[in-house]
Amino acid sequence: MSAGPARTVRAGRRTVQVHRPDKVLFPGGGDAKEYTKGDLVDYHRAVAPFMLPHLRGRPLMLERHPDGIDGPRFMQKNTPEHYPEWIRRVELPKEGGTVCHTVCDDTATLLYLTDQASVTVHRWLSRTGPPGPPADRPDRLVFDLDPAGDDFEAVREAARLLGELLDALGLPSALMTTGSRGLHVIVPLDGREGFDEVRAFARDVADTLAADRPDRLTTAARKKDRGGRLYLDVQRNGYAQTAVAPYTVRALPGAPVATPISWDQLDDPELHARRWTVADAVEQARTRPWDGLSTRGRALGPARRRLEALRG
Repeated sequence: MSAGPARTVRAGRRTVQVHRPDKVLFPGGGDAKEYTKGDLVDYHRAVAPFMLPHLRGRPLMLERHPDGIDGPRFMQKNTPEHYPEWIRRVELPKEGGTVCHTVCDDTATLLYLTDQASVTVHRWLSRTGPPGPPADRPDRLVFDLDPAGDDFEAVREAARLLGELLDALGLPSALMTTGSRGLHVIVPLDGREGFDEVRAFARDVADTLAADRPDRLTTAARKKDRGGRLYLDVQRNGYAQTAVAPYTVRALPGAPVATPISWDQLDDPELHARRWTVADAVEQARTRPWDGLSTRGRALGPARRRLEALRG
């Protein structure tokens, strides 16, 4: 069934063809609004100035839903050969070979990926060389606060505790709703250490926090071992692992968005993991909740020594 003629969208020096812009990717129902591919293109055009700084230079994994969120999905790491030559690729090693990842450096690429029904963008925590550190040295550390159910108060409490600990370690941090159930707490790094060292540090921080609140927090990777406690997930801090990108859309009813917030907003009683959608996430982006974060990457050495002192 046709979903309307193609639409041509201008993005900088390029034009992007949007095929079947009226195709429904997010069916409506209940409290959830319906959104089409054209709606997602409009959202990404508007959010691009805020989203692209968090994507540039980073290898991506794309979560594609060609038949909408109720249809099959597939996770795309390798860049298809038919993608335009102007879209940047980077070939990176994996066990037994290489992967040719897509990199999104401009609005045109972002809109092309949207036309390909890439609903959710998952990014590496490292960049691929100049002007950032090489791909094997992350410049972001992520704690994923994953509640046992839809208990956002547990997420809010864990975020406060983690923020206080990171402050004590001398590390700046930022918050982001995941658009699903929890929050991400993100620490900017100077990109001098490898993934193994960064993940080991993140695990030590999470273990310290969980040991202090063993009834409410856990680092147990297996769900059956969590006992209804909030999971402090640090597994995204590994080579070739990804985290949802700031301002990306989640494949859930109503098109919720993973949205950066300020620490002050953590106290907002209206806050929850799906607080913003494609309808209002740009408005939140304009408040620039992470202002200054990118220039504040820190070395982990001093924080590691402070953590060791705290742990005795």
